[in-house]
Amino acid sequence: MTFPTSFRERIVLYALLTSLTSISIDALLPGLRQIGADLGVRPPLSTQHVISLFILGMAFGELLLGPLSDAMGRKKALVLGLGVYAVGTVVALVAGSLEMVILGRFLQGVGVSGPKIATRAMIRDQFEGDAMARVMSFMFTLFILVPMLAPTLAQGIIAVGGWRSVFAVYLAAAGLLGLWLVMRQPETLATDKRIPFRPRLLVSNGRRILSNRRVTLLILATGLVFGAQLLYLSTAADLFFDAYGIGQTFPLYFATLATGIGLASFLNAKLVQRFGSEAMARYGFLGLAAAGFAMLAVSASWAGRPPLTVLMVLGFAAFFAIGVLFGNLNAMAMRSLGQVAGLGASLIASGSSLIATLFAVAMGAFYDGTTLNLSAGFFIAGISALVLAELAVRADAAPVEAVR
Repeated sequence: MTFPTSFRERIVLYALLTSLTSISIDALLPGLRQIGADLGVRPPLSTQHVISLFILGMAFGELLLGPLSDAMGRKKALVLGLGVYAVGTVVALVAGSLEMVILGRFLQGVGVSGPKIATRAMIRDQFEGDAMARVMSFMFTLFILVPMLAPTLAQGIIAVGGWRSVFAVYLAAAGLLGLWLVMRQPETLATDKRIPFRPRLLVSNGRRILSNRRVTLLILATGLVFGAQLLYLSTAADLFFDAYGIGQTFPLYFATLATGIGLASFLNAKLVQRFGSEAMARYGFLGLAAAGFAMLAVSASWAGRPPLTVLMVLGFAAFFAIGVLFGNLNAMAMRSLGQVAGLGASLIASGSSLIATLFAVAMGAFYDGTTLNLSAGFFIAGISALVLAELAVRADAAPVEAVR
């Protein structure tokens, strides 16, 4: 039975459901080296893929669960996603090989798209204008805290119960959130507003969206920026240990760099109305490329191991630039979608996740225990995305017309 929920309870529930994506990435970082030691690492797989193939799973899930939430309702799509996530969690929890952990992570990625996409849709169903901005500001506050706290808390859990205990926590979280959702959250999409799941119609509208040069170029640019962040996430634990001997205190350094994204997002919200999203994005691309180039230069000067303070300063600058870019790139891409905003949002999320995974896996293959790999990734992503975005803003911004 569903009972009425207060505004505060709904916001807490939505924030926790949405944060499942970040927790599923950040909380596992301190355990990557232990996973590799326990299960063994045999090429071409490595513990980097525990992170990157989770994102690949998200790319598939976002493509499917977005349209499904329009067809079957937000609540059912969200429960379906949590179910797939739980299955993937169990597979990884009992895995006897790295291959099975990665399979479980892929399924987790598919499933977590349900909370990620359907929660956004629930908010859009209920709130508009200033009210929606208020809701998103609450959500944003949590996003700052998650990457700062998750690795530290997870490290304590791993110290007590090993890396598998993190997956036990994931399973418990999915179960509790699913129960809370079923018992307390009413469906937000009325039956008469649902859009039938018709593959032919989805393909036709999807083709129209992706044939829009502006949207496609911005998906590529967004994917490269996300790929730079994913490259860091998938190699950070190894990098801090291999280059600087940092193990137990890794979460502290991770949290410090994560504040760059939070601070940038906060400042961007205040400055974007003054300067515009295109100008802010341009500054972000230039900042990411400059930080990457500087990091590459100092890395080369110190044989791939620059002083830790220098790495932290330049890393903070790179993540500050990434924080500026995320909100602006999505807003720029959504501007041309009009009547196909729902499907378009799924394609943007899915396409950028796919590009990010390919970029991170390709660049991660060159990891050699130094900062050279990460530095090159930041620089290449910044320059390439800048060129793509400049081409995009010169393209036709006319809204995409939907096929009905």
